Order: sequence, then structure tokens, then C-alpha cells
Amino acid sequence: MNKSLLALAALSLSVPAHADRADDALTGDTLAWDFVEGITTEVGPRMPGTEQEARGRVWAMDWLRANGFANVADEPFDMPTWVRGIETAEVTAPFAQPMAITALSTTTSTGPEGIEAEVVYFPSYADLVAAEEGSLDGKIAFVSHDMRAAQDGSHYGFAGPARWTAPSLASSKGALATVIRSVGTDSHRVPHTGTTTFAEGVTPTPAGALSNPDADNLERMFERAEGTPIRMKLVMTPRDLGMTRSGNVVGEIVGRDPSLPPVLLACHLDSWDLGTGAIDDGAGCGIIAAAAKHVAAEGQPLRTIRLLFAGAEETGLWGSKAYAEAHLDEPVYVGLESDFGADRIWRLESNFTASDPALYRELAAAVGRFGVAPSGITASGGADLNLVREQGGPLIDLQQDGTRYFDLHHTADDTLDKIDPVQLRQNVAVWTAVVGVLANRAEPISMPDEL
Repeated sequence: MNKSLLALAALSLSVPAHADRADDALTGDTLAWDFVEGITTEVGPRMPGTEQEARGRVWAMDWLRANGFANVADEPFDMPTWVRGIETAEVTAPFAQPMAITALSTTTSTGPEGIEAEVVYFPSYADLVAAEEGSLDGKIAFVSHDMRAAQDGSHYGFAGPARWTAPSLASSKGALATVIRSVGTDSHRVPHTGTTTFAEGVTPTPAGALSNPDADNLERMFERAEGTPIRMKLVMTPRDLGMTRSGNVVGEIVGRDPSLPPVLLACHLDSWDLGTGAIDDGAGCGIIAAAAKHVAAEGQPLRTIRLLFAGAEETGLWGSKAYAEAHLDEPVYVGLESDFGADRIWRLESNFTASDPALYRELAAAVGRFGVAPSGITASGGADLNLVREQGGPLIDLQQDGTRYFDLHHTADDTLDKIDPVQLRQNVAVWTAVVGVLANRAEPISMPDEL
């Protein structure tokens, strides 16, 4: 650790002389749990562009109003909507058996009769890249590009291309369909869904993710088959509904000086349809709302705290894009997002650490007692903070422990029982401490010249 980080670490160990709402939240917050328990129980999954997502927006607005937030609104936008249908996969030869699969969004249907073809095995994404053009004509590509757990979730960037672009690449080389190993770190027979995209000029094809145990099994089959072709039948019948209505839910704690740019706290309200959207991202919305309320309980803050419960994040950041377009001329003081589950926050990052060291030191001191370490890493901001990035504004990342996040991410296991209430409260405490400093600071944040 360099000298500046050592100094920050030492500072972060000092405990403020007074107990504040952040300390109270650590042991007694109930608001975040109330939100995520309520929306998962009363609404459940909130697939973008669907009636269930719309019910989620109504529920969230009712909750915000009941908890004293002002200027609560649904800011609508239209988006292309995809919904899943029947999903089955089975190896038909030489080791006939079913497999657990889920479709990736934006992919096309096999038709109700399904398709059956020989499977071509690619141990990694790089192997698929190296495949010759036309080599997959009439075949199904299997990309087994696996992921490893990490506290910072960094292996997602390595494994993600298997979902994000492999189906498009396989289609461009003639594949009828693509199956991938789920982009996840669990060993449960529960596949991970998510969005894939097809490059311009590439024909969309059916694509799905196998559970990790089934991907393991398919690999063993290739070892044992000794060159005998392995055949698979897929039935996946998703549908495109065309353009439907979604929306962003907003609400505020109004500051003493509403003319000052607000502190923007973001999460996303939609979820995949397999689980109930507890860790992704009901918890995040609960965390930011609870923190805003705790800051307000200490007295009306100087700056307005604005909540953005973004819609339709999962299938293309539609809400983030719509919010940025609608509010681009409205300056934001600083942006923060909670969208990485509910496990404890362990690291504080900003994009102004070097340019405004006094503020960064103050934030580090405020959260050090909760076990949060300083960092020299530059914050990039959450997915729903497009507005702040487009403005070149200040960003803070409160990094959560992602060791088990990708066990649950985009699966049917994303349910309330996976949330640890103690760790959830630690999130609220850290957010309360950080937002309390920011919302009561009059001075502008000094940004690096290159931003």
C-alpha cells in the first residue's frame, strides 16, 4: 500500500466523537428489509416491459410516499420487450438425458417443435473466436467458458463474453443455435439467464445457458464419446412483444437549498423473471431509500437527495438511457448506485480521490468504523448512472463483497432468504454515513482535468 493509502487507512480508523444515524442503522435499520421483503412478497419478479414490472413501479411509489418522500413520480418510456416461453434441452445421443437450460434474452425461438443437431464443443470463448467461418453450419455451438468467484466480482468481465457475444459469433459462423455454460459461480442445477446481443448483419438465433453441473456433464460426455457425435435437442420459444411501456420511479428528500445540484442515488427496480429480484436489485433500492431516510432524520439536508429506481436495466439499460436523455441539462452533484446484492461494503472508491483529497478523506473517515477500506481505484459508477457519466460528474462506488453474488445472479435462486439482514444493515450504515456527508456539503467537488 502506498503512503497516501496508508494515511487514509489510519484516518479511517478514527471514530467520530458523536454517534449518528449511521451507527443506529448498523444495529437497528428496518427500512431496507421492509422494502425488499415487501416488493418480493407482494410483486415478485419484475421482467422489463411487462405488467409485473408496472405493478412493481406502483408498489414502489406507494412505499416511497408512505415513507415521506416528496415528488414521487413514474417517468415513462417505451422499450422493446422480450419474454420467455418453453425451455428444454436434452442430449439425444449417445448419452440421452435432459439438461437444465434457460434462454438468453433477445434470442429467437426454435419453434415449438424444437431443433436437433450435432454439438460442437468450445472449451473457451477464445476457441470459438478461432473457429473457421462456416465451420458450424447446421450445428449447435457449446461454449464452456467458466467463471470464478472473487470479492470484487472481477471475473465477470472475463466470463461475460460467453453470454454477451458468443451467440452472435457462433451464428456468424453458421451455428443453428448456441448453448453456453452459465455465467455464474455456483454448483447448483440452476441456470443463469441474461441478455445477449447480435452484431449488425448477424441473424439472431436461439441461445440458452446450461446450469454449471449440466455444462460439467456435457464436457464429460465429450471426453467419453471419443469422437462419436453428441446430439442435442433444444426447445426454446421466447417471443418479442414489440414496444411496450416501462418507466423510472423517482422520489426526493428535498434539501434546504433546492437550487443546489442534488445527490443522486440509483438502483434498478426491474428484475429477471426466474427469481423474485431480491439481491438484483430489490436490496439496492431498499438500501438507498433507507439511507436517504436516515440522513433526513438527522435534519433536513442542505442538498436534495434524489432517488432513481431505474426501470428495464436488465435487458439493455433502457431506464438509465431514458433518464439521462430527459435530465441531461440538470446538473448532479454526485452519483452513487447500489446494484451488487446485499453483502457488506468493504471498499470506498471515487473518481475524485486525487483531485479532492479533503472530501475523500472525510468520506473514508466516516465509513472506516464499518470496516470499509480506502482505495486508489477510480470509480466508474453503476450501470444506471449514465446521466452523471455523460455530464462528466463525480461518482462514488461503495464496493460490496461479491464473493457469493454470482452464485445467485440472474437465477431462480435470487430470493429473499439469500439476504443476510446483518450485512444489509451494514450497507445502510455505510450509505447513510456517505450520503450524510455529501448532502450537507456546500462546496463543489473538484474533479480531475481529464474528466
